[in-house]
Amino acid sequence: MFTVDTHTHIISPDTDSYPADPLGGHRSTWSQERPTDIDGLLRAADAAAVDHLVVVQASTVYGFDNSYVADQLTRHADRISGVCSVDFLSPKVVDDLHHWIDERGFSGVRIRAADGTTAVPTPGRGLDDERMAPVWQFLSDRRVPVCIQMHAKHAPILAGLLQQYPGLTAILDHAGRPQLDDAAPYPSTDGVPQLEKTGRVFIKLTPPAVLRAQRESGSAAPVVRTLIEKFGAANVMWGSNFPASAGSLSELHDLINTQLPSLDDTQLELIAGGTAGRLYGLTPAGAVIPGAKEC
Repeated sequence: MFTVDTHTHIISPDTDSYPADPLGGHRSTWSQERPTDIDGLLRAADAAAVDHLVVVQASTVYGFDNSYVADQLTRHADRISGVCSVDFLSPKVVDDLHHWIDERGFSGVRIRAADGTTAVPTPGRGLDDERMAPVWQFLSDRRVPVCIQMHAKHAPILAGLLQQYPGLTAILDHAGRPQLDDAAPYPSTDGVPQLEKTGRVFIKLTPPAVLRAQRESGSAAPVVRTLIEKFGAANVMWGSNFPASAGSLSELHDLINTQLPSLDDTQLELIAGGTAGRLYGLTPAGAVIPGAKEC
C-alpha cells in the first residue's frame, strides 16, 4: 500500500546556514525539544514504512524563509514534497510564490488563520482580507493546494473563497478543529454551500486533531467517522505532525489508524496515500509527475 505522510517538519542543526526567525518572534517549544533534521525524518519514515513525506515549512522556526526545506527537495525529490509559507499580505507575495513553487520546487503553500500550540498572529483581518486576493487568484489559477490551519468557525469564510475562486483547493490542517458535538463539524451560513459539497476541501487527520477529540469528547472515533462519511475517503488523508507531536512517526501513524472506522481496502488505500498522491502528483514509487496534480 502506497503511504504518504502529509504533515512533517524538519529543523536543521546548521544554524549559520539556516538561522531561526520564527513568526511572532517566539520559537516553538517542540522544535527546541525535538529538533529533527532531514536525515532523522527519513530514518523515521523508513522505520514506519512510509513511502513519501510532505514536509511543511516550520514557520514557528524559520518564518517565511523556506530555504532548508527547499534545499532538501533538491536532494530527496524521490522521497519528499514541500509546502512553503509566504506572507500573504506582502505586496510581492506573487513573486514569492513563483520563486518557491516554480524555482524551488514546492507543491503547496500554507497559511495559519488560527493558532496551534505556538501563538502566531493572525495575518491581517483573516482569510478574507482583501489584500490576500492576489494569493487566492494565483492558487486558483495554478491549482496549487493550500493548507489552512483554521478553526471550524472559519468555515463560512472559506466557503466564500471557494465560491469566488473556482480553482481553489483547500486542505484543512489538523482537520480544521471541527465541532465535536452532534452538530455539523463545520458551521455554514445561509446561501453558502457546505464545505464537503464543493469537492475541493480535503481533511488532514493528525495527532493534534485526534488527541483534542479524545481529551474533549473521550474518543476521536465518532468525529473521524463523520468526517470520512461527509467528505469521502477520496478527500481524506493523514499526517503524523512529526516531530511537532511527541512520539515516533510509527506511533503517531498508529494513533491515527486506531481511530479509523471499518473501511474497505479502496478507502484505506486512499487515506493511506492515494488521496495525497492525487493532490501532489505522486506515483507509488514516490516520484513527482509534473502536471499530474488533480486539484
